[in-house]
Amino acid sequence: MRFRAAQIGLAGFLIFGISAACSQMAPSPQINLFERSDYKIFFASDRDGDLELYNMDPDGSNVKRLTHNSAKEYFAVVTLDGSKVVYVQDDGKSKEIFRMQSDGSGQQQLTHTGGINEFPRWSPDGKKISFISNRDGNREVYLMNEDGSGVKRMTHTEWEESDVKWSPDGRYLTYVATLNGSNEEIFQMKASGSKPRNLTNSKGMDWNPFWSPDGTKIGFVSTRDGNREIYVMDYDGSHPKNLTHHPGDDGSGQFTWSFDGRYLPFVSNRDGNREVYMTTADGTHAMNLTQDPKGEEDDPVWLPDGRILFMSNREGNWDLFVMNPDGTNTVNLTHNPAQDMRSIMAYKESQIDRGD
Repeated sequence: MRFRAAQIGLAGFLIFGISAACSQMAPSPQINLFERSDYKIFFASDRDGDLELYNMDPDGSNVKRLTHNSAKEYFAVVTLDGSKVVYVQDDGKSKEIFRMQSDGSGQQQLTHTGGINEFPRWSPDGKKISFISNRDGNREVYLMNEDGSGVKRMTHTEWEESDVKWSPDGRYLTYVATLNGSNEEIFQMKASGSKPRNLTNSKGMDWNPFWSPDGTKIGFVSTRDGNREIYVMDYDGSHPKNLTHHPGDDGSGQFTWSFDGRYLPFVSNRDGNREVYMTTADGTHAMNLTQDPKGEEDDPVWLPDGRILFMSNREGNWDLFVMNPDGTNTVNLTHNPAQDMRSIMAYKESQIDRGD
């Protein structure tokens, strides 16, 4: 499943403990969750025929359909204040970027190229949108204002760019560039477009960069050691480290750090099927959270109340589930025979100042 739906635009935090005596990560029995229910979970579903955008309360209630047309809508990204949503509409001929209010009102088309426009993401201040477009031939990184004006091409290469993401402080953009047709590398440039550089530059393939909440680290997936593993590096590309070190396939789907930057849920097939695991940020402990031998899990993400949202087909189709960060109290939120696609988490803007 290559496309991913919806991004939640609110943040919270989570605190739980590690037992040093255990060989695997063991959350403390006393888990302090940041109790907050004033947010919505945005997702895409084909429950009404076409792939449309919906939102719901954190307990799965009050499901509301936000889009109503014959095209497919997905990859909804919400501003950090939760007020606006940007998303992709695919009519089978082109992919265009739209925006709307978080209640579904005020839908507006932002791109009009008749080609491919995808991977939209809000800047942390909500004033800019980064995206990928092939309007000038190949897929390149672009920026535009929140109303679609002021489009600026940020990269000028012969490569294919994808998956552009903002640093938490809004000063940098990371993106994936496919060199020589097959070698994926992670690049970074300033938000002005200056100083592009290859952060990974490895013999393997490197993709799916994801920033730590404080902006000091970038996680990513790489095959540099032979199989797919999760790595972390400093924000400038230095000190790359393999966190998973396992012959299984680690790194399916998307990832987010815990809000304190100490833990990282990920997906692995090391026990036979794809399951959600948790590791410490230094990779010293890993634990299977889902332990579901029947289904496949994907795309774990932290919620503002401290739970983990993930996709699973354990009941025959893809639904959205939640669980506590120790794997307990798993609940199916969507309970629908259709395919329900999950969310990508956004972090609060960082206050870090690196002096460059």
